[in-house]
Amino acid sequence: MIPSAASGSTGAGGASEAFIAGFTEDPGYLDYAKVGPLSATVRAEANAALDVLSRFRFGAFDSLAGAGERARAGLSAVSGFRPDQFVAQPATSHGLLQVMFGLSGTLLVSPAEFPSLPVAARRAADAMATMTPRWLHTADGRVTPDVVAAHLDDDVSAVAVSLVDPRTGYVADLEGIRSVIGDRLLIVDCIQGFGVVDAPFDVADVIAGGGQKWLRAGWGTGYLALGDRARELITPVLSGFTGTGAREPWDDVPEPADDVSAFSVSNPDLVALARLSASLEEVVATGVPVIASAIAERAASVIDMADEFAITVHSPRAEHERAGLVVLEPDADRLGVLTASLHNHGVTTTTRQGRVRVSVHAGTTAETLGMLRDALISYSTLPV
Repeated sequence: MIPSAASGSTGAGGASEAFIAGFTEDPGYLDYAKVGPLSATVRAEANAALDVLSRFRFGAFDSLAGAGERARAGLSAVSGFRPDQFVAQPATSHGLLQVMFGLSGTLLVSPAEFPSLPVAARRAADAMATMTPRWLHTADGRVTPDVVAAHLDDDVSAVAVSLVDPRTGYVADLEGIRSVIGDRLLIVDCIQGFGVVDAPFDVADVIAGGGQKWLRAGWGTGYLALGDRARELITPVLSGFTGTGAREPWDDVPEPADDVSAFSVSNPDLVALARLSASLEEVVATGVPVIASAIAERAASVIDMADEFAITVHSPRAEHERAGLVVLEPDADRLGVLTASLHNHGVTTTTRQGRVRVSVHAGTTAETLGMLRDALISYSTLPV
């Protein structure tokens, strides 16, 4: 059954309706794993911030400066990390580079992760010579506790993994990985799923992410969180003047601060932080479990359609192993037909390496899912 756009069945009552009403993108959009169109609340926040920037009435800077505190409060509420353990970053990749350049020892990481992770690891290893990547290989790209355990030895000091694999949609078992790695550092790239997957982020030592996808906050909204132990063990190599602990360190070059602010290079984009704040406040008001439930319902509808039209589903079917990504793998000679049919019906998805990635959100409407169904009907009737 295709769910209603304003479904009260998600169990959130008025909060759910308000959250879903913020989805204003055109019908046919199914690519949140690539970029999430701004929510109505985020767009209003951005317009207000830009108005402040254009007028800059007396005292206006104070209202913008408060965005950092709001963002940290929202990130804390979603993740379980303390507000003072977060520092703003331009993007997820910047945060991961900060971490990788500061690591020492041996890092266990899969080369099949989104390139932000393995590239940062290799660049840091080549530049610093204090950390060595150990490449973790799997048969299907899924980093499971058993696979991690098989690659561990006493040399491994840290493990890095994506919360959600962007190619398979597999949700990593963070608690399971934590149980097998013991007191080694656990580093999580959480951009695919933060705010929509009900995950135990607090079992990680480090999380890095950004708000341009599922949070629908736009670009420039990266963040990095380091637990207390990670802050002690990771060196702030890429630390600018804002990472000294001094407001403006004139006539002196202080050492990096003792807190997570040491992992900043310059002042953050306050308009980006305002957008991120508005997005997080929406998520907190609605509740991640409620959002996750609505997404699961819509993902199940997509899986049912794929089965109906005999398209292989490459992503997990078990609800606890999948996020909002449904990865379709048609026969190789039918991929072009599928992508053309989706295009002709105005359905936005991502095609990568022989597969089509469909990503739904809590606000995905019955109309959009109907457009997907029409595309699949056309696909099933068109010749190669």
